[in-house]
Amino acid sequence: MTDASAPVVVLSINMTWNIVNFRSGLIRRLLTEGYRVVAVSPADAHVDRLVAMGVEHVDIAIDNKGVSPLRDLALLRNYRRILKDLRPAAFLGWTIKPNVWGSLAAQSLGIPVINNISGLGTAFIKVGLLTRIVQALYRAALARSSTVFFQNRHDRDLFVEQGMVRAAQTALLPGSGIDLTDFTPVAAPDEKGASFAFLMVARLLRDKGVVEYAEAARIVRAAHPDARFRLLGFLDVANRTAIDRATVEGWVAEGVIDYLGEADDVRPHLAAADAVVLPSYREGMPRSLLEAAAMAKPLVATDVPGCTEIARAGDNAFLCTVRDARSLAEAMCAMLALTPAERGAMGARSRAIAEAEFDTVVVEDRYLDAIQRAIVPKG
Repeated sequence: MTDASAPVVVLSINMTWNIVNFRSGLIRRLLTEGYRVVAVSPADAHVDRLVAMGVEHVDIAIDNKGVSPLRDLALLRNYRRILKDLRPAAFLGWTIKPNVWGSLAAQSLGIPVINNISGLGTAFIKVGLLTRIVQALYRAALARSSTVFFQNRHDRDLFVEQGMVRAAQTALLPGSGIDLTDFTPVAAPDEKGASFAFLMVARLLRDKGVVEYAEAARIVRAAHPDARFRLLGFLDVANRTAIDRATVEGWVAEGVIDYLGEADDVRPHLAAADAVVLPSYREGMPRSLLEAAAMAKPLVATDVPGCTEIARAGDNAFLCTVRDARSLAEAMCAMLALTPAERGAMGARSRAIAEAEFDTVVVEDRYLDAIQRAIVPKG
């Protein structure tokens, strides 16, 4: 049981699922270091797993899809009420609304803030009025943050250039890192005559390139009718760019996509794939590609910030043009044209990159250092 007198660290993300799946290593490290960890996030089916790890959970309603000022002000008040009661040593935020409203609430109470800008999201992909509003909110929310982590230098440079954060506040992280003992290369089953299987792992959002994946699958299957195109991820109906269930069911009925649903453990699906695909429009640091690389899989990805941090053309990946299904199809056909030995060599390079640059221990060390610097008074 955690010592009630231990310093409290609050983690806040817009989905409890995200905390369980992507922050477990950091949580274990914080608990080992003697911190009391409290997660502030919307309650979902993953709360029990979070509590079993030794984390206290506080439910908060976050409207991920909406842009209502009244709801956001209510969210700000709820954050302030929760944080005033907890009085944590530090507040760690991920995703837009916790980073904005959670940070503003924490700063109003004198609580040190550490942010993670894990990706720019729809507002920065499709520039418009919403982009300008989000920029203004970030400027206000990040102004007094102790550390603002970015997952690639492109996002950091953009925030600095547009005055949303000062360069001195920023630091880089290799994504959420990858536990190299959990994600290890697994020999693919030796199935004679088995079809080549591509796998895309992502939330079913247009910004992830799901539509392009389906369109490219049609193109590739014209030349390679035995190729399989698997899709793993949950239908995120709370997002403005979500793919609806009827569309996915239509792809399945057509025979273009094999939809696998969602899974708490993606490793069996990665192990069964011959190559992993992510045609995203922009990323912070894509977890699916990190996990695939750690499991020694060759990659196909868009030539955009975030993806190219781990998927490297001519090394472990084929890259394609963003929002271009035909370019994606050409990249997948190039993967199919390789010999098994050539694909195996690409996969081995993926694992080597993961080992050299993306070990979760690096991420945990940087967070612990940032927390320590934030809570120790500057003399």
